[in-house]
Amino acid sequence: MSNDASPGLRLIELLELLATQGRPQSLAELQALGPWPKPTLHRMLLQLESGGLLQREPDGRRYALAGRSLRLAESLLAASAQQGVRHAVLKALVADIGESCNLTALSGAEVIYLDRVETAFPLRLELKPGTRVPLHCSASGKLFLAFAPTRQRRQLLDGLQLTQHTASTLPDRRTLDAELERIRREGYAVDDQEFVEGLNCVAVPVREAGADESAPVRCAVALQAPAARLPLSQAVALLPRLREAAAALGRSLSM
Repeated sequence: MSNDASPGLRLIELLELLATQGRPQSLAELQALGPWPKPTLHRMLLQLESGGLLQREPDGRRYALAGRSLRLAESLLAASAQQGVRHAVLKALVADIGESCNLTALSGAEVIYLDRVETAFPLRLELKPGTRVPLHCSASGKLFLAFAPTRQRRQLLDGLQLTQHTASTLPDRRTLDAELERIRREGYAVDDQEFVEGLNCVAVPVREAGADESAPVRCAVALQAPAARLPLSQAVALLPRLREAAAALGRSLSM
């Protein structure tokens, strides 16, 4: 970061700085992290807020990424995921395990599909990049909830309607909280026909290369298969291969 950068680049650097912190930041916190004088930083924050790229927390003091920034990040990730390393990793994973696999991210209070490679089997549920699914009954969604910072997880859960999509959807907050604790402990999430009847899913976190288990989960990689073809116990047995793919995707995040 440099004060010599153009005004536009400085705004991008400020967005980047805030995003890397993983939580909303106050003016004082950002000033301690960046090179900008307080008046300049305040003006930059107001510009980003007026442009819909930042929003203030309810306390009025701290700034967080707003919907426009999140949509921009999704678009950039989706564009890069359609070609290059990430798509190749998914293709290799599907070639190895024979089932559809996807790369997902947290988007507001939903999961968004950034990229997906379909199985060659005729029996499958085709979902395109850009598809959104609920947090509480998808493997990736529960993974993002489990590993979100405590405050963010509480806010997300408080705002969720735990819609029953199938007879297997977790029925209440207490049951979901227990499942999130298991996910944090064991490091993976499952969707046991909770979103779509007859469809199983297993998801693992993707973190940047070299990051430990306390680092933010940037995205998730998951396999999805009909329960009649791949029972959940067999899907879970594929965790080592999913984690290999997650590690490769994590390395791509640092490129």
